Amino acid sequence: METAELAADLPGLVPGLMRFAMTLTRDQHQAEDLTQEVLARALERAATFRGDSSLATWLHRIAHNLAVDQTRRRRELPVDDIGELVEARWREDTWTVDAVEVVSRAETRAELEDSLIRLPVAYRAAVVLHDAEGLTVAEIAEIADVSLPAAKQRLRRGRMMLVTALARGAERTRAGRGVPMRCWDARILVGDYLDGVLPQPDVERVERHLAACPTCPPLYASLVGATEALARAGGTLRDPDSVVQREQTARIHERTAVLPLGAPPR
Repeated sequence: METAELAADLPGLVPGLMRFAMTLTRDQHQAEDLTQEVLARALERAATFRGDSSLATWLHRIAHNLAVDQTRRRRELPVDDIGELVEARWREDTWTVDAVEVVSRAETRAELEDSLIRLPVAYRAAVVLHDAEGLTVAEIAEIADVSLPAAKQRLRRGRMMLVTALARGAERTRAGRGVPMRCWDARILVGDYLDGVLPQPDVERVERHLAACPTCPPLYASLVGATEALARAGGTLRDPDSVVQREQTARIHERTAVLPLGAPPR
């Protein structure tokens, strides 16, 4: 396919591609970055598109592979191992869930999205492409570049993972009851918060979250500690624009019981 011809066809496919990228990343900025990278890769490889599949399928395959590569670099436990662990639980005759609770959570958009993001991207893509986008298993196999049996296995395990994540949502809700903001909403603001460039209303929301959340303060404190360690390292490692402000350090330290920030490493 000629590059100019592909460039003319791409605009009409961007909305669907962006929707798929949001499914894979659940973050607006990451989805935009992924979409831009897919478009750039597609234009670079226009000559390799022979029309054996639809253009949309080809673009989805590029997005899928990029997302899988990114998560593979970050993940310590292999994806297949996670799938096997979940399937092993489903094999136990005594294991079950509260169906009413699971279905209720699935019908709540925020709960459904929160559970989907807990699935490894390969399984998440299979579930969303099949059950939300209406693609066939054969089309999913083509996008993921796997065999038909492998695609069927991903769909089966992905559905199991989703139900398991929805069932565990009750535990997360109890742990976060009374906590303002969802944890992810607070965590994606961490960079601007620590750098002191977050708007004051958002600062107040983050700090109310940190005051009540049982899990986020240690994460914030760890980020502060790592950032300060880099700043103390000096030399070529130091970026003076990224040093955490002392006020932010003190506020976070008040909300966590970890090693005092700024204390020398043991």
